[in-house]
Amino acid sequence: MLRPTNPLELIRPDWALPPGVSAAVTTREGGVSEAGYQSLNLAGHVGDAAVHVAENRRRLQQALGLTEQPLWLNQVHGVEVAEAGRDEQNVTADAVVSTQPGIAAAVLTADCLPVLFCGQTPKHEPIVAAAHAGWRGLAAGVLEQTVAKMACDPSLISCWLGPAIGPTVFQVGAEVKAAFIDQQPEAATAFVADGADKYLADLYQLARLRLNRAGVATVVGGDFCTVQDSRFFSYRRAGNDADGRPVPCGRFASLIWINPS
Repeated sequence: MLRPTNPLELIRPDWALPPGVSAAVTTREGGVSEAGYQSLNLAGHVGDAAVHVAENRRRLQQALGLTEQPLWLNQVHGVEVAEAGRDEQNVTADAVVSTQPGIAAAVLTADCLPVLFCGQTPKHEPIVAAAHAGWRGLAAGVLEQTVAKMACDPSLISCWLGPAIGPTVFQVGAEVKAAFIDQQPEAATAFVADGADKYLADLYQLARLRLNRAGVATVVGGDFCTVQDSRFFSYRRAGNDADGRPVPCGRFASLIWINPS
């Protein structure tokens, strides 16, 4: 028996999208999952009951008016980019492109950075994408690979940076800083010293630098912190139990889609 829930709560990006394109981010509110997954967990790989995840995904599809489920990715902190409407569910990739009305490009996160893209094909039709950018995928080039997969003029692409761990709490080691500045020296501006060989990293700034270098001029958003904002799942905030095991933590979704006619 699925428990009664509050209405599904969505955040709509403050982002100038063309007519016929919509975007949204889910919060923890409005699903049927329990315990650490409460309540709108959308990930099937984190230990939540499969029946709960399926119901949460059904509710999301209904709330957004999508004709099909989004292409839910098997995310591995890589750079592969899938194509909605062609690839099968659970394809291994960390970004997805969609030109199919009613099929959202979506990624799941709980501190990593979700990036939504909107561009225009050579036929002047909309094309949308979503990328999962933890620091490893960001350093490896997942955003640049997404821009390339969209196969349109980068200057016509705009991006929105969704909820991620914020720059005041994302502590990393010297190897993370080196992974970025070895490729892009100006990335040093995204790191602030925080003890011996420790730094506070600004994922938002790192993403802006990578996108700008790829030719994307319009990048907005980037004013959240999943650790400090309890509306979102946060792996780092959940932490470990007394035995050092990770506490169960769900995932929220960031989605962009072309509206059905």
